[in-house]
Amino acid sequence: MTQSTLKNTPKFAPQVSVPATYMRGGTSKGTFFKLSDLPERCQVAGKARDNFLLRVIGSPDPYGKQIDGLGNGSSSTSKTVILSASSHADHDVNYLFGQVNIAKPMIDWAGNCGNLTAAVGACALNMGLVDADKIADSANTGICEVRIWQENISKTIIAHVPVYLDAQGKVQVQETGDFELDGVTFPAAEVKIEFIDPVDSSSDMFPTGNLIDDFDVSGCGLNTDSVKATFISAGIPTIFMKSDDLGFTGTELQGDISNSETLAKLEAIRARGGVAMGLFKDESDAQTSQHMPKLAWVAAAQSYSASSGKAVDAADIDLVVRAMSMGQLHHAMMGTAAVAIAAAATTQGTLVNEAAGGSELGEVRFGHPSGTLLVGGKTERVNGRWQAKKVSMSRSARRIMVGEVFVPADAF
Repeated sequence: MTQSTLKNTPKFAPQVSVPATYMRGGTSKGTFFKLSDLPERCQVAGKARDNFLLRVIGSPDPYGKQIDGLGNGSSSTSKTVILSASSHADHDVNYLFGQVNIAKPMIDWAGNCGNLTAAVGACALNMGLVDADKIADSANTGICEVRIWQENISKTIIAHVPVYLDAQGKVQVQETGDFELDGVTFPAAEVKIEFIDPVDSSSDMFPTGNLIDDFDVSGCGLNTDSVKATFISAGIPTIFMKSDDLGFTGTELQGDISNSETLAKLEAIRARGGVAMGLFKDESDAQTSQHMPKLAWVAAAQSYSASSGKAVDAADIDLVVRAMSMGQLHHAMMGTAAVAIAAAATTQGTLVNEAAGGSELGEVRFGHPSGTLLVGGKTERVNGRWQAKKVSMSRSARRIMVGEVFVPADAF
């Protein structure tokens, strides 16, 4: 190779590197960025930002594996997060979530990821986005209360992040522990999450005004034209149906919901529900909003074997719930859907509350494909509208990798 050859410009664009953190939060994984670390043109909403994040995750991928990126070929791992110091009063960090479509060049910015929410507080602390005095004060209690402004939905979330003092007297995030979360193989430190006022005070938590609706599903592939449904907008807009109305038991595992005809039927119902909730003008709009609404089904508590082989006893749970996410049965439960479950279960008269026994409840433990989850909620009726004042749950989070992600310079 001659010296003149070495001086030639590269035939293809080189790669650029960007600092990134790869984290597990709850039963999801995602790539986290500090806003100021992104290429300048990717620091604002638009095509450049979306194309950059798509390439990071490895989408669109017609093979469905995301081999050429950090995604793992499932809705639970095809996720990105952008964090920045918050300019909102009494908040520490802004949290923006993007759900990356696996097969299409699309990122859904419409909703939150409740699972990755568990990792936001810890990541913000490690990225230096939380005030140093606040971090220092947390050493006295062992918990740093990180107030998060969720930008997608303009809501406040509080993460109670465990911390400790290292040998040098510096406050560090406590990531290891003995808290076990079904759907996650190894134990870790417990992170308590509170979703504050997850429903706008100007709107009804039940967008149709009813706790239970007669839902028109004609032409959606069911053996009936109408079924009962609870439509709720808490955490994320969700359609709750009874499992037997869908021909299910409520104990399905991910592999049980894979038939193309079944998936098409569920997607048709989800699209119809989105129109009923006022999210779509037309059912075809659902094609560009696969992140929401979610479709879920409920049934009374019953014993079953979780995906790990663990026995779930009916006596240990209040009900069973299964939910679809991005065209697949979720392997556990989305955090945002867990918020919807908590709000609906603690409101007497909904299908979720009925499945849990129909009594006045402050918390429920529900069974999902990977095991169980305890959630709490407080709902009340204000000026004729149902409101969820607070929903809480415990998750865990852990850094998996901190370093740089490489992306071809001409990809964005």
